[in-house]
Amino acid sequence: MATIKDVAARAGVSFTTVSHVVNNTRPVSSDVRVKVEAAIRDLNFVPSAVARSLKARTTSTIGVLVPNSTNPYFAELSRGIEDYCERHGYCVILGNSDDNAAKQRKYMRVLIERRIDGLIVASAGDEATLAEALLHIGLPVVIVDREVIGVEADLVTIDHREGAYMAVRHLLDLGHRRIACISGLAEMAVGAARVDGFRRALREKNVPIEDCPIVESDYTSTGGYRAAVRLLEEGRRPSAIFATNDMMGLGVLRAAAERGISVPRELSVVGFDDIELCRFFYPALTTVGQSIVMLGERAAETLIERVGKQYEGPPRRLIIAPKMTLRESTGGPLQG
Repeated sequence: MATIKDVAARAGVSFTTVSHVVNNTRPVSSDVRVKVEAAIRDLNFVPSAVARSLKARTTSTIGVLVPNSTNPYFAELSRGIEDYCERHGYCVILGNSDDNAAKQRKYMRVLIERRIDGLIVASAGDEATLAEALLHIGLPVVIVDREVIGVEADLVTIDHREGAYMAVRHLLDLGHRRIACISGLAEMAVGAARVDGFRRALREKNVPIEDCPIVESDYTSTGGYRAAVRLLEEGRRPSAIFATNDMMGLGVLRAAAERGISVPRELSVVGFDDIELCRFFYPALTTVGQSIVMLGERAAETLIERVGKQYEGPPRRLIIAPKMTLRESTGGPLQG
C-alpha cells in the first residue's frame, strides 16, 4: 500500500506538500497540485482517515448504538439514520448491544476510540449505568426511542402513551371490553408508558381493569407468542389483544393460527411501531406508530446540527405524534 512518502517521491515534492494538497491546509501552486494529484492516482494512494481526523479534529463519522439489530424496528431506524448521514457527508458505525448493558458500554468505548463526532443511542436498559457513561462521553449525544433518565441530551421519540391509548381506544370503539395487553418489562420506561396509555383508555370507557389482564414478556415474536399462548388458553380468553410492539403482535397471530382462532372474527390484534413487515403478514397487522425511517432521519439531523454547531442551545425534546394504521387484524367482537 502506497504511503504519503511514496507519493512525495513520485511527485518530486516533500511529504508535507502532499499533506497540504490532501488536507487543503495551505495554498499550493497549481503545477505542484497537478503533480501530486497525478501521483496519488498512479499509486492508488488512500489518505489515512485517522491522520486526517487528528488535523481536522473531526472524522465525519457518527456512532449508533441499538439494543437489537435483529428487530426490524431498529433495522429501519438505523436505515433512516444512515440515509440521512450519507446525504450529508457522514459515515455511520453501528453497534448492537443485544439488550446487554455490559456490551453496550463496550461498544461505546470502542466508538469513542474510533474518534466519532457524535453518538445516537437507543437504550438497552440498565439506564443508571448508561446515564453515568453518557455523562462523561464528551461528545454530542442524541437519545432515540427510549428516554434515558438523568441524561441531558437531545431526545427524538414517539409519544408512547398516546400511541397505546389510540390503539386501545380503537379496540374499545369496535366494542371490545375484555382486552389483554402484552407488555415489555415493567422496569423499562417505554413499556411502562405504553401500559399507562392502555389503562387510560380503559378508564375513560369505565372498563374494569381487572377484566383486562396484562402479561409481561420480551419485545420479540417469541415473547409475544408465549404470552399469547398463556392468554388464549385461559378459561375466559380475551376478545382482543394489544401487543406493545409489532414483533409481539406477530407472535400473537401465530399463536392464534395454531389454535384455530380466527383473526379478526374471534380475536382482534393491534401492535405498536408499524414496522414494514406488518403489512405482508396475513392477516396484515393493525398497528400504531410513525415512519421509523423518518424517526431515524430526524435523530441524525438533530445530531449533525449539534456536531456542526448549527444548534448550541439547551437539549431538545422532539416527540413525534403517532398515527393508527388500520389493516386486517381488527374487527368487532364475536357476539354470543
